[in-house]
Amino acid sequence: MAILIDGETNVIVQGGTGKQGSFHVKLMKEYGTRIVGLVTPGSRLDSLEGIPVYNSVSDAIKASRVDATLVFVPPMACKEAVAEAAYNGVKLIVVITEHVPLHDAIIMKRISNQKGAMLIGPNTIGVISAGLCKMGVMPADLYRPGVVGIVSRSGTLTHEVSSLINESGQGVSTVVDIGGDMVVGTTFVEIVEMFQQDPATEAIGVIGEVGGMKEQDLASYLKDSPGKPIVTYIAGRSAPPEKRMGHAGALISGTQATAEAKVRALREAGTTVVDYPDQIPAAFSKLLEKISTP
Repeated sequence: MAILIDGETNVIVQGGTGKQGSFHVKLMKEYGTRIVGLVTPGSRLDSLEGIPVYNSVSDAIKASRVDATLVFVPPMACKEAVAEAAYNGVKLIVVITEHVPLHDAIIMKRISNQKGAMLIGPNTIGVISAGLCKMGVMPADLYRPGVVGIVSRSGTLTHEVSSLINESGQGVSTVVDIGGDMVVGTTFVEIVEMFQQDPATEAIGVIGEVGGMKEQDLASYLKDSPGKPIVTYIAGRSAPPEKRMGHAGALISGTQATAEAKVRALREAGTTVVDYPDQIPAAFSKLLEKISTP
């Protein structure tokens, strides 16, 4: 089992015939992802990589069951693409697109919530359930099947941590990058709740960073709902105050959004906090050994 996606998930790709979309459609198909349609309004193509091309999400749904969509459309068209998917009943919407206007991201999140869809992103590398399904732009060879679930705000660190776990001989169940923008569709709490219920996940990794209160919200949740062992890493400990660091969401404001405040909150919530990414595999080995020892 896994969370969000698995080998039975039927996926469409909005913007899947463009340069970036078509490149990753090929890789996802080779991985085994069940892509049942590409959506590009006005396209002259009937198919690409053996996958039918549709004029709209509703046309794709008429032809096949659709469980999830991956969005590769340009920033200014992203809001409409998400709305089209949500209003047509697609329950998982993963938005790869970067530079989505803040106001549009707010609307995307509101529409998804209203229609009961889970929105991952924008500005995410996507979701992968190792060995089963890939919806995103991650290099698949860094993600071998295992029992560690990962949720992250950083695509680059997601690659690094998953690679380190891979090299250590461990592996991952599902990896979710919620996105690095100031407004994203999904929280750490929502994904951790799913991992807590997933039989295939025995331990959870959380990769956070300076800015915002997502990590503190998770800490508050864990104090009331302890469960599977969690390893956490917070990036940006050297970030200067009031300066945006790379991600649109990585803005330190006041004292609550600093790395130190997040580390303190997560430690108090009972998670194992590491100082560097390369300490994560050893931390998981120790926790998983405790689980397997009678």
